[in-house]
Amino acid sequence: MVMTYKNIEQNENKNLTRARMYVNHVFETVKRRNPNESEFHQAVKEILDSLVPVFEKHPQYMENGILERIVEPERMIIFRVPWVDDQGKVRVNRGFRVQFNSAIGPYKGGLRFHPSVNASIIKFLGFEQIFKNSLTGQPIGGAKGGSDFDPKGKSDQEIMRFAQSFMTELYKYIGPDTDVPAGDIGVGTREIGYLFGQYKRIRGGFEAGVLTGKGLEYGGSLTRKEATGYGTVYFVEEMLKSKGLSFEGSTVVVSGSGNVAIYAIEKAQQLGAKVVACSDSDGYIYDPNGIDLETVKKLKEVERKRISEYVKEHPHAEYHEGCSGIWNVPCDIALPCATQNEINEEAALILVKNGVKAIGEGANMPSTLEAIDVFLNNKILFAPAKAANAGGVAVSALEMAQNSMRYAWSFEEVDAKLKEIMTNIYKNSVKAAEEYGHPDNLVVGANIAGFLKVANAMMAEGII
Repeated sequence: MVMTYKNIEQNENKNLTRARMYVNHVFETVKRRNPNESEFHQAVKEILDSLVPVFEKHPQYMENGILERIVEPERMIIFRVPWVDDQGKVRVNRGFRVQFNSAIGPYKGGLRFHPSVNASIIKFLGFEQIFKNSLTGQPIGGAKGGSDFDPKGKSDQEIMRFAQSFMTELYKYIGPDTDVPAGDIGVGTREIGYLFGQYKRIRGGFEAGVLTGKGLEYGGSLTRKEATGYGTVYFVEEMLKSKGLSFEGSTVVVSGSGNVAIYAIEKAQQLGAKVVACSDSDGYIYDPNGIDLETVKKLKEVERKRISEYVKEHPHAEYHEGCSGIWNVPCDIALPCATQNEINEEAALILVKNGVKAIGEGANMPSTLEAIDVFLNNKILFAPAKAANAGGVAVSALEMAQNSMRYAWSFEEVDAKLKEIMTNIYKNSVKAAEEYGHPDNLVVGANIAGFLKVANAMMAEGII
């Protein structure tokens, strides 16, 4: 029988319907099995919706149950973390580690210490990590962990005692070739140091590759603390270049004032941008003359003070209570680098109204699904987190490589490798978006590019 255009079109529609039904079925199963886990549902839906054209083109992924397997963690550990505060009172927190997927390498993902941490947030972060890690081109699987412990206001001794108790349970499940945690919100070099020391004490050996984000004195990598912020800006720089734009002369707003935000500000300023606002969980500062980064570094990295203190040294600047108001500040480029869902639909509409040209997600899932729709519908350049935020874990993988070789690269060498990785992530995302019928949609492109590598590895390894 001769296949007419109409026959072909009907066949394609049938495949599309099947692919859509498959994706919807898997998502409904996720919601049923994981009730009341809204962050996890959001992360899964955003990725699954992007993959419909992949299943349309490659039905073998459906036939081999790739989605059913990829949305289910290979292992999830929940444990009690008892510790003693400075007053001698026993405290108890809850610890988590979700080892989501090891198809392309050992589990890899940060530890977050923050009161908001729960199973839903750890699972959303771990699920995102699968695709983010795949995009880096490095041989690392997806994981995430943490605790509802809040380091804010705690003494160094309290943080040490908590970290030691946390590692006393976690050490059973990690190792250089099994699972390699790193830092995240609330877990910096100080916390990693305490965790590594306890791991070393228990194991009785120096396994540098078991944690990344370590201090330079004991196996850490140069450029690691800068990596996520720098990587976000490198990715956005490539995205801007494709449309004849640049950071040079642009006004930029960066949410947050932690590690990611500080080094996003630094790299944006190096590229000629004027960064006029940043924030913490209490509020935000607006400096029309441009943020003085050395003051922010001193407040946040040395003195561990609130961002409101900035105006004491720069009285011409303004401090505003409430961190969400930062998106009212007009800008050309917005870099959300604080936390998940910090830009909702209302904030997105304000950014668009005020003339924003590009969004670069430095945090994990900082825009709601509704906000992303606003940006895409208004043709705003949008760099999704799993691509733009991948610089940190990319350099973590480079730290693992250096530990394996017992060798250390220079700052310039690591920075050059980071820029190359972020450029490749951008190119691969663009290519996947075009190949699967969604040109200029980096959300779809990044999801598909990250998925294909993992799916093919899962196919090759059999049903496990």
